[in-house]
Amino acid sequence: MDKKLKVLLLAAGLGTRLKPLTNNIPKCLVRINNKPLLHIWLEKLENLNCDSILINTHYLSEKVEEYLKSKKFGSMKIHTSFEPKLLGTAGTLIKNADFLLGNNCMFIHADNFTNVNLREFLNFHLKNTKPKKRLFTMMTFTTDYPESCGIVSINNEGIVENFYEKENGKNGNIANAAIYCFNDNLINFLLSKNKNYFDFSKDVIPDCINSIQTYHTSSTFIDIGTIDNLERARRKYKN
Repeated sequence: MDKKLKVLLLAAGLGTRLKPLTNNIPKCLVRINNKPLLHIWLEKLENLNCDSILINTHYLSEKVEEYLKSKKFGSMKIHTSFEPKLLGTAGTLIKNADFLLGNNCMFIHADNFTNVNLREFLNFHLKNTKPKKRLFTMMTFTTDYPESCGIVSINNEGIVENFYEKENGKNGNIANAAIYCFNDNLINFLLSKNKNYFDFSKDVIPDCINSIQTYHTSSTFIDIGTIDNLERARRKYKN
């Protein structure tokens, strides 16, 4: 890999559905057994030899800062970007374009739990993104709860042809894992549109249909947005 790997890790969520657990801690610091979810992600990225990470913050941002100051993750550089007003997943990416340009990039929602192998995903992306028409690689998985996910339909080359964001319908069960790999092609594409992108799934993905390649994994994915899902993750991940 001739370019550095930089990662945008989204961790600004309010955790409303996890209250009262999140009354005093942000969602990204909720523990899966003995480790905060944010810590689990940072360990994964350290093992991936990530050069630097940018974590966006908002709700109880001081708690995130305190936690990061108390931990070390090798030579990996960790930066934070406080958002007084939430910019949305796409807005955060565009705001931090300068941090990402010129590198291999990964874009991750920190409120998901998974045991996925990120190195296999990155290697797949690096081998398959030479065609400029492929703007980014989306990780997908098979879900038992399609009504709570973004569902994709793909062609025989693994390219996204349609996307259905949390719709009640019979659109299949291949879900967007909300983990993406990309490079300057995507960033320059978004900047050239000069749009007020806010949500990546609702605003960006529809503009990129037929230009998104997919990497399918059999790994578990759990959105840590509810107490039930948090308990399910805790049962799945034990140290």
